[in-house]
Amino acid sequence: MAVTLTAAAAQQVRQALSKRGKGVGLRLGVKQSGCSGLAYVVDYADEVRPGDLRFESDGVLVVVDGEQLQYLDGTEVDYRREGLNAAFKFNNPNVSDACGCGESFTTRPAA
Repeated sequence: MAVTLTAAAAQQVRQALSKRGKGVGLRLGVKQSGCSGLAYVVDYADEVRPGDLRFESDGVLVVVDGEQLQYLDGTEVDYRREGLNAAFKFNNPNVSDACGCGESFTTRPAA
């Protein structure tokens, strides 16, 4: 499988990288956090590191640490504006539970 971006997310990343003036794409990961265990980490990728997996989606490079793919495989990243707020949203088929505030999640056990 892969990690993909919607057209809106890809456009947001392209604009942000252009404004920033550097970077090769979007880096997506997870960290231990919150009441459910894991939280998404979204950053710019300035380089592809050893052990990183590369996915291209709508012309944008998405970089994921190979050890974290088990939590992110199949995830679609969207970018939405809701009123005055704008943020990346994640459609992750591996999520089995999420906290009420939406900041952290739990994944299904690996098969």
